[in-house]
Amino acid sequence: MEPTGQTPTVTRAGEDPAHEVLREVTAAAAREHGLPPDLLDGYAAALLAVARSGKGMARTRQEACQALGAEAAEQGVPLPDLVDLYMTASRTLWPRLPELVADAGRRRLTTPEVVRIGELVWQAADTALAALAAGHLDRQRHVVRREEAFRREFVDDLLSGRAEIGSLVDRAERFGLSLAAPHLVSVTSAAEPVDSGMPSAGLIEQDVRRGLGVGGVLVAAAHGRLVCVLAADAHRGPEADDAVARELAEITGAAVARAARSPRWRTGVGRAHPGPLGVARSYREAIDALDVARRLDLPDPVARARDLLVYRVLMRDEPAIADLVDTVLGPLTGVRGGAGPLLAALEAYFAAGGNATEAARRLHLSVRALTYRLQRVHRLTGYRASDPAARLTLSVAVTGARLLDWPSRPSHPG
Repeated sequence: MEPTGQTPTVTRAGEDPAHEVLREVTAAAAREHGLPPDLLDGYAAALLAVARSGKGMARTRQEACQALGAEAAEQGVPLPDLVDLYMTASRTLWPRLPELVADAGRRRLTTPEVVRIGELVWQAADTALAALAAGHLDRQRHVVRREEAFRREFVDDLLSGRAEIGSLVDRAERFGLSLAAPHLVSVTSAAEPVDSGMPSAGLIEQDVRRGLGVGGVLVAAAHGRLVCVLAADAHRGPEADDAVARELAEITGAAVARAARSPRWRTGVGRAHPGPLGVARSYREAIDALDVARRLDLPDPVARARDLLVYRVLMRDEPAIADLVDTVLGPLTGVRGGAGPLLAALEAYFAAGGNATEAARRLHLSVRALTYRLQRVHRLTGYRASDPAARLTLSVAVTGARLLDWPSRPSHPG
């Protein structure tokens, strides 16, 4: 490395000539990368101190670099960009070191001196970069934890419907949600809880945006389930709503299945309602839809609240439906083998629209065996499944039994 031969920099009286050079190096590197020069605070001076002293980078300087890495992470500067900034500063300073180390060019450095300075300076640069990376990554983890805590708190407040509305509206903007518009909520569950091991909520949000072509999306794990809040188009018709609900369920269901390592999942989808309280209402509908679908063991993994309103009506008066179940189906509990097979026969018969052949096929029974079970129900209860007048009573009672998990537990509350 030879002296640069540059014109000596004019400095203020009593100031080390190197100071102006260091300012120029810092400004040039920051300008090249479009980053604040403060992120290089003291770095060039630290390299010069290493070159002049022949010693490694001081511990206090390493700690300063770690703090600068943390500050860069807080400002959203990616680590590769920060490394490039420091490497540019190092390269820019390197040709100026001879004049600064050799008393501003009054003597020529020997080759061994140049080699030794080079080793020290680039070792110091490596040390600084390691400290920068440690500070940057540590602060990134802190920022991620802080953002996760903010998201969890917001989601809990939004879904509970108990938080102050003005605060919810303000915080929602951070997630790209305009709570004045209608939103629907989906809730997806699997055999295992999905709070831990979930992929990034941001990645799932991107999948939803790409799949549905919408903007307002919020995804979070809550209470062992995956919750998605989705902006709804008030001008869509029922068929379009169904298509959106199913595609949303497929996306979130796939994410939950991967996290839970289980192919089986189920999604409840609430109806779209406006305002912050509308989100909480849609969430409760989605939870109720999940519960009803589980109790009835519905084959479709997507349970839409609007399709299950009749069951919600039944469950609103649980004592009345329990009384109906006990009165109509109670006699079945005394048969050998329990009421289960007879309930299954009724359920399959009604699901097949009164077609005994189809019902027998679904149960893997002969038509004769199915007919015998239906006749036994008639003898025990007095209700004939093929009688239109009795069908409604039996159908509602069977549905109530499924909703109440009867007869495995008492149908009467308490």
